[in-house]
Order: sequence, then structure tokens, then C-alpha cells
Amino acid sequence: MSSSAEPHSKQTLLEVIITSLEDSKAEEIISIDLNGKTSIADSMIIASGRSTRQVGAIANHLVTNIKKAGYGHSKIEGLEKSDWVLVDAGDAIIHIFRPEVRSLYNLEKMWAMDVHPDDFTPDKMLSR
Repeated sequence: MSSSAEPHSKQTLLEVIITSLEDSKAEEIISIDLNGKTSIADSMIIASGRSTRQVGAIANHLVTNIKKAGYGHSKIEGLEKSDWVLVDAGDAIIHIFRPEVRSLYNLEKMWAMDVHPDDFTPDKMLSR
């Protein structure tokens, strides 16, 4: 049993998340680096489940594995319907969708754009 006072790296958290998603048979797993794009997290992981039942099971398994790895409790939203479940693990935000819902919101396209906060300074906005 590892000490909870032992610091964990962000990469290790990302590895725990990806491994958990793969073990749960999540599909189309992608990771988006958010460094420099937002202060909400360093990484966003998006995955799909084939049904609401699988989406909910993937999310529950993920939260359990994050806690077992020593990263504490994660916040979870959307479990009631399980069309789109969001897991906030601190340094990582995980979205688990049913395929139809994922294609509707298309978060990959929005967050994968090469946009930085400095792109929205008054000077740069006025020069467009």
C-alpha cells in the first residue's frame, strides 16, 4: 500500500486514466494537452462507450481506479443518464460519451484547435 502523502506525477495520473479506460473497453480514446489553453486542467481525455450502461460502468470503474492509485476522490457528473459523463480528476478532465452524443458535441475539434489565451488580447482582436 503506497503512502497518500507521496506525490504523484501528472503523467502517472494520465496513465491510470488511459489504462482504466482501455480495461473497461472504452472506444476511440483520445488525449488532448490543455497546457496553455485553459487553467481548468492539464489534460482532457475523451472516450466512448457503446451504450448508457457501458458509459456508466466505464465512469464508475475509472473513479475507483483513480482513487485506488492514490489521487483521491474525483467529481463525477452525468451518471444518472450516462449519455455523457464528466469525471473531474483535478489535473485531468475525462468525458465519456455514447457515440451519438460525442459526435453531436465534437469536443475534440473544439479543444484540439491551436488556440492560446494570448490570441485574445485586445491588440490581437482589433487587428483581425
